[in-house]
Amino acid sequence: MLVVRGTKKLRDRVKGPTIVDDDVSTGVLGDWFATAQFWRPQVALVVNARTFLPVFIPLAPAPKLLDRLPHEISRVLSLHGVDQATIDAEREQMTDVRLAPTNDRSVLGVMNEYAFLGEHFFEGDLTALSLRMAETPIGPLRSSHRFADRALAALVAER
Repeated sequence: MLVVRGTKKLRDRVKGPTIVDDDVSTGVLGDWFATAQFWRPQVALVVNARTFLPVFIPLAPAPKLLDRLPHEISRVLSLHGVDQATIDAEREQMTDVRLAPTNDRSVLGVMNEYAFLGEHFFEGDLTALSLRMAETPIGPLRSSHRFADRALAALVAER
């Protein structure tokens, strides 16, 4: 199961099954947080709770965002050099995607920083923006890996 913890502005636009009781993400990467950015075009910013890895994807069509998310996450993981076996294992855990409210202000703070920087660095390619933002120093990672791409590499290496 993949739990997507969306901000209210995202949950107002994206409908889907919600978590029940103590549902948790079953993949190694854990929960992903998501918000809507009203750029042109509108964008969904999705950030991993464990590594702070950002994934920028088109918001439209919003009703299908939860269906598209596993593919987009897998694609960005591949571009970061994650091996196919790990991606396949993670993807297998993403067959059931559930929506939930946010619950971690640190991740929300990182999302806000990515949104601010992303708006300035966006040149039309959301994949390139995702990769560039993963190389941005992140405050909550300052005592460990500092960068989301390095945190991802370390997490995958532990596996």
